Amino acid sequence: MPVTPHKRSLSSLINDPPPCFAALLCLATGTAILTLHAVCVLSRCADAGAVPAEADLPPLSRLVHEFLETEDADHARQVLTEVLGNPQADLTSVETIIRTGHRYETRPVGMQAGVPLRVRNRSHRYGLYVPLSYRPTKDYALVVCLHGAGFTGDTYLERWQARLGDGYLLACPTLVQGAWWTRQAEELVLATIRAVQARYRIDPDRIFLTGMSNGGIGAWIIGSHHAPLFAGLAPMASGLDDVLFPFLENLRHTPTYLIHGLKDQVMPVELSRSIVRELTRLGYEFVYREHDRVHSIAGGHYFPREELPELVAWFEAHHRDPFPRKVTVVRDATHLTAFGWVRIDATDRIVALTENLTDTRDETIVNRVYAKLEAEIVAPNRVEVRTQRVRRYSLFLNQWLVDLSKPIRVVTDGRLTYEGPVIPSVETLLREARLRQDRRMLFPVLLSLPVEGKP
Repeated sequence: MPVTPHKRSLSSLINDPPPCFAALLCLATGTAILTLHAVCVLSRCADAGAVPAEADLPPLSRLVHEFLETEDADHARQVLTEVLGNPQADLTSVETIIRTGHRYETRPVGMQAGVPLRVRNRSHRYGLYVPLSYRPTKDYALVVCLHGAGFTGDTYLERWQARLGDGYLLACPTLVQGAWWTRQAEELVLATIRAVQARYRIDPDRIFLTGMSNGGIGAWIIGSHHAPLFAGLAPMASGLDDVLFPFLENLRHTPTYLIHGLKDQVMPVELSRSIVRELTRLGYEFVYREHDRVHSIAGGHYFPREELPELVAWFEAHHRDPFPRKVTVVRDATHLTAFGWVRIDATDRIVALTENLTDTRDETIVNRVYAKLEAEIVAPNRVEVRTQRVRRYSLFLNQWLVDLSKPIRVVTDGRLTYEGPVIPSVETLLREARLRQDRRMLFPVLLSLPVEGKP
């Protein structure tokens, strides 16, 4: 007996799609792959001012950028030793170098289809648009757009650029079958952002992640795991498996803009409505747009162009806050990485997501057994932390969060766990900057603490 669409779970739609699933997605937001081109305007060097090569930089600047950018771990260790041995490498000088960023050369502008990218020895491609007015001395916002099943990044590139205009760089990676809920997808999105940042000057406080259908699922999952990276998420005609709902708590400071069709027969509108109810319960910032338009072929499963102006205005109004006073992070065992100024380092037994995230339904994921940490600066130099299933965690601190010249007090689960001075370190600053590849989110202090009563 067939299952009525509104009662189907997101997992069932992905793993057992209706016969029309691929065809509808192929027609949802575009009908043809357009020929794209790149325009290189080298004469703009004179307009923007000559951009010196890295070799022309002072020795300390050159070494810092070499450490941050080399992919060779052994070489990075050697360069770090050189930096730390440089008498000019004090905290102020090194931080200024990182925050300023490396000097960008003039690059191609316009449409660039099929830009190659290697991620863990796999070949990928992404479409890229760079405004014709681009200057290598100015920060630009970046929109990363994830396509639906049956599409490529290049097909989305032309349609999105025409609507966004010249105020943004636009990157559209391609993933076979649009399986944006996988580990491979997560790595591809992060690698795409870093590849664009390496070539073009991106404002780290204005990176947005959006996606349609399968791409919207990816925007939810990847965006929630890496929320401190983004100024906002805009998932369209998509949803999230309910066992992954706890990760929505990571969006405390990452606003979302949802769009869904009332008559969507591929991804039922209830998928977005259930997320809206959860975001409302959490008290988080979001905009929800529900439309009743129907495409002649795709039905209600598409993104109407009439909705774009308000979304672009929303992009314009939002910037990331890199150092919020309160953070919430929910983690599974495979994502114990830095989340803003906190990191869960060790936990009790919790969910360990697989390559396809929810394909293994053991008791931990069925019961949503995740680790959770909330940290808040409640008074000058006083941090209060609350944990669930956490054995050890780390705090990353800087002068925007606390006064580094005075003692710090940390209270964990109601107990004083640290009181004393912290010592800013150039080495900590550099190591964290290399890991994060974020020239605004810099931390010279790392404080690692056990949770009392746990080994």
